[in-house]
Amino acid sequence: MVEVDHLTKYYGGFAAIEDVSFSAARGQVLGFLGPNGAGKTTTMRILTGYMPASSGTARVAGHDVFEESKEVRRRIGYLPETPPLYREMTPRSYLDFVARIKGVAKRDRRAAVDKSLAATMTEDVANQPIGTLSRGYKQRVAIAQALVHDPEVLIFDEPTIGLDPQQIIEIRNLIRGLAEDRTVILCTHILPEVTQLCDKVVIIARGRIVAEEDLDTLVADDDLEAYFLKVTAHDVEETEDRKEGAEEREDAEEGDEGREDHEEDAEQLPAAAGSAATAQAETEAASNSDNTVATAAKEAAEEEEPAT
Repeated sequence: MVEVDHLTKYYGGFAAIEDVSFSAARGQVLGFLGPNGAGKTTTMRILTGYMPASSGTARVAGHDVFEESKEVRRRIGYLPETPPLYREMTPRSYLDFVARIKGVAKRDRRAAVDKSLAATMTEDVANQPIGTLSRGYKQRVAIAQALVHDPEVLIFDEPTIGLDPQQIIEIRNLIRGLAEDRTVILCTHILPEVTQLCDKVVIIARGRIVAEEDLDTLVADDDLEAYFLKVTAHDVEETEDRKEGAEEREDAEEGDEGREDHEEDAEQLPAAAGSAATAQAETEAASNSDNTVATAAKEAAEEEEPAT
């Protein structure tokens, strides 16, 4: 359902993600794990068509993300970390608005809104202003907007962040139910959430995939938390080694350049001294010549003066 192959994204000379590859099947919940700043959100934005990659390919339901962007967007429901909600609208009016934007036909729109409200258990607050709802209900409405066009793939970026324990349990149960006939990618750094919800785990660190395993296999061999720390720590050490090596090479190059400049200056000193001596001699010669000419002129003038 989702196939990512060698994705790379550069910001100037900085690689936010590099050579990222993984896959997720229908009916599967994939946990996309990583430390803060590892490249999770960048990868999700590329998958949803929000931004292009520098290289690599990604396919959703058989459609290329870059060449068939509109087809991909019809098949993806996206919940960003900051939900796109309008406080003055009610959940029903908001979902109707989103359904129009996402191309749901007018004749199907009311049914699509009702289905999303029912799926997220927000029917009882459907006509209240969103700004008056609790954080848990707001998150449910945000999930409903990702569902309203009945997508085949759902991508949730930190869906339980900032919720209280009861709200977290409710959202997790909701996500589990939505995954029965869809592909769900859960982007998070909360390990217990992955353990409770996911079938497969992909771990990214420093912009690179460092692990891709079925959760059952991973948990059977190792504790998820210990495994996560092990693979991300190893990646950090390699990155620091590469950084130190680059700094050492840079220092060595600067040292070589300094020695070359010193040698060049030393070679130029005698030539500069010679040039200065020559210039001084030429100045003195010119001065002597001017004095000689002045003396000769004076003597000639005295000889021409008539005797008194």
